[in-house]
Amino acid sequence: MRESRIIVVGSLNMDMVVQADRIPNPGETVLGGTFFMSTGGKGANQAVAAARLGGNAAMIGKIGRDIFGSRYLQAIQEEGIDIQGIEQDSEEPSGIALVIVERSGENAIVVAPGANAGLRPEDVEQQFHRYPEGKILLLQLEIPMETVVFAAQQAKKRGMLVLLNPAPANDAVTSLFPLIDIITPNLHEAEQMTGVKITDIASAKCAAQYLSAKGVRHVVITLGELGAVLLDDGEFHHVPVPRVTALDTTAAGDVFNGALAAAIIQEKSLVDATAFACKAAAIAVTRLGAQSSIPYLHEVMQYQET
Repeated sequence: MRESRIIVVGSLNMDMVVQADRIPNPGETVLGGTFFMSTGGKGANQAVAAARLGGNAAMIGKIGRDIFGSRYLQAIQEEGIDIQGIEQDSEEPSGIALVIVERSGENAIVVAPGANAGLRPEDVEQQFHRYPEGKILLLQLEIPMETVVFAAQQAKKRGMLVLLNPAPANDAVTSLFPLIDIITPNLHEAEQMTGVKITDIASAKCAAQYLSAKGVRHVVITLGELGAVLLDDGEFHHVPVPRVTALDTTAAGDVFNGALAAAIIQEKSLVDATAFACKAAAIAVTRLGAQSSIPYLHEVMQYQET
């Protein structure tokens, strides 16, 4: 196996997905259409995206010692991801996500963290030594915050680039800012962290400047069909996204982050890496599911040529 230069510390969930015309209101039952299960979880989604898009990734996390966990480990290993850092928990079940995808492509998700909630700093410390060649640490917020902070601290001691996708939104994320090299909130997460109402590119720039002023050198805010804005060492860029018809937006942000890490490890500039990640995410939203929607490198390269 190739040396793992992208280290992902995060969650692994089994997604249970139902398509419906719309998301139910409280107390309402809506008859849905297709049901399917798909491997997911923000951490593992990003690891798979990085692996498929030209990065060499390792995953540190926890999953249950149950039927979902066994199936999951086989699936993620087949992606070429180093799974030595994934521990099977004998006491807690695998994480589960219940996903409703409506006709517009928007979704509603409820997550039962299961074993993900048991990923502790000592687990990360135990596994981190396996990957002395790591260059990028990719983090999200579906595991305990103390574990996220510890992983970032360890990465900074090693001189690694720390990339944080602050999802799901968490008010405690500001404590991480001194440890973060690149932060990648979506529109809603950026609004929560900054208090800036984002309605267009100009207001997104204001939110990015706010985060930069708090000590994060590189800020990338994803804006859906408006693409992304990037504040790169004080220089502002707007990166458009290809126009597509969205079928399911479930893992778009995860694909973006995995693609961004893969492009950076291939020594693309942050502007070019952001453009690459926008294209990868655009392809993903035209497909159903989380990891099942993630494109491969040749698909993104072919898309760039059209």
